[in-house]
Amino acid sequence: MNSIRCQIEKVTPFNDAVYRVILKPETPLDFQAGQYLCIVMGENDKRPFSIASAPNLDTLELHIGAAVNESYPMQVVERLQNSSHIDIEAPGGEAFLRSDSHRPRLMIAGGTGFSYIKSLVEQQIALGQKVETLLYWGCRTQDAMYYESLARDWHEAHPWLHFVPVVEQASEEWQGKTANLLTQLKQDFIGLSGYDIYIAGRFDMVGAAREMFRQMGVEEAHLYGDAFAFIK
Repeated sequence: MNSIRCQIEKVTPFNDAVYRVILKPETPLDFQAGQYLCIVMGENDKRPFSIASAPNLDTLELHIGAAVNESYPMQVVERLQNSSHIDIEAPGGEAFLRSDSHRPRLMIAGGTGFSYIKSLVEQQIALGQKVETLLYWGCRTQDAMYYESLARDWHEAHPWLHFVPVVEQASEEWQGKTANLLTQLKQDFIGLSGYDIYIAGRFDMVGAAREMFRQMGVEEAHLYGDAFAFIK
């Protein structure tokens, strides 16, 4: 990883629990779509966040889930809100987009795991790729699906991308699936052989997903998620 100083351009709330952060590196950051960076809070305190933007832009985008009762990410948000610059270390992670693969792609996001998926999709768009892609995004409620409009715009604009929004608690007006994310995936797929699968979300969800996917014939060499480096 490289250590880079960044100007803090924006820290704005998507909702009461998720913040959008825009950083401008003082030197260009060379990374691959799907990698992450670490916010340097202290010499021995470096906190990882997926880069939500595609490579080759002047700025870096982060989505930080930080409800008031979650002190660990809220400390980062408060530091960013009260500073003009921040140090990062980047890039990290091996779950980047395999852009040379033409296998169909299944992308799965739980909550702010969408930040990881956003980088992958925007890179596919930038490359002009038309690989068949299924995007499942699961949240507790529609309000928690903070960038729903963007995902629906992708669905409308790109025939190769199919967005499946899933919430656990839905209103009568909800246009999507109402279920637990993993339950919905198990219902929609008989098997998972043949897919490149990209997944991000809470570690417990990602771990449970891997166990379920193993029962569904997943090819683990084609299962990508940085959480797997931290859970066994």
